[in-house]
Amino acid sequence: MNNFRSISQIIEPQLAVEGAGVLLRRSVSPRASNEHDPFLLFDHFAFNNPLEGPLRGFPMHPHRGIETVTYILDGSVNHRDSLGNSGTIGPGDVQWMTSGRGILHEEMPRRGESGNIYGFQLWVNLPAAQKMSQPRYQEVNSSTIPVIQKDGATIRLVAGELDGIRGPVTEIAAAPLYMDVKLDPASRFVYPVPSGHTVLAYVFEGAGEFGNEVVESVSMVVFNDDGGHIEVKTETGARFMLIAGAPFKEPIVPYGPFVMNTVEEIQQTIAELRNGTFIQ
Repeated sequence: MNNFRSISQIIEPQLAVEGAGVLLRRSVSPRASNEHDPFLLFDHFAFNNPLEGPLRGFPMHPHRGIETVTYILDGSVNHRDSLGNSGTIGPGDVQWMTSGRGILHEEMPRRGESGNIYGFQLWVNLPAAQKMSQPRYQEVNSSTIPVIQKDGATIRLVAGELDGIRGPVTEIAAAPLYMDVKLDPASRFVYPVPSGHTVLAYVFEGAGEFGNEVVESVSMVVFNDDGGHIEVKTETGARFMLIAGAPFKEPIVPYGPFVMNTVEEIQQTIAELRNGTFIQ
């Protein structure tokens, strides 16, 4: 078996400030070029430097046309929205929000016992046919996420399938794979991915050999379309988020928290926000 994917790009995350002054490491951001279709954004957030001052978060803000995925490793995020939902995402928990035709929501971080907050947010596009669908949430408690031990790998499977086991997040338009992979020292991980699917790996601990290139944390690996398997080898140990999905191959127009297919749809969205008809 030698049909392993090679690497097309290694992205060094850039610092960005969002919400009410939240410092993030951003490796993917929404662009009309849509080079990581169906994935639009990937943020790594940590509020662990006392110099950052008091905790800030993401006060009430709108979304349309996308799905947002929040995965917490340490600390927690309190959330509430215009549908009347509210709750807390804690360590190991995932919130998969389909914004559809429109939602207003708030995400406010809280430090864990360690004093830290640590996690990721991924944005996944919706196809044109589903951009104006009903908003919905999939709240995934840490205890319901399968943990698979295999050949020196510890895998938390949020979405997708591994060895006949399925992650708890389902009915997502992009049919994505989203998993947290921790490799022991001197181990190797191989995973089959369908031809043509976009594959990203966000390396956030240790280092490993991805497609014959050594990648150190913290980096985003973008794989080429060639080959049917992902291979990762490590001598020292590594941990990464593995993200894969089928591209929609549709034009997009990103505008802040909205991602639609045409400029006219963005203009309509802004008009609805102004005249109070954004939320039904």
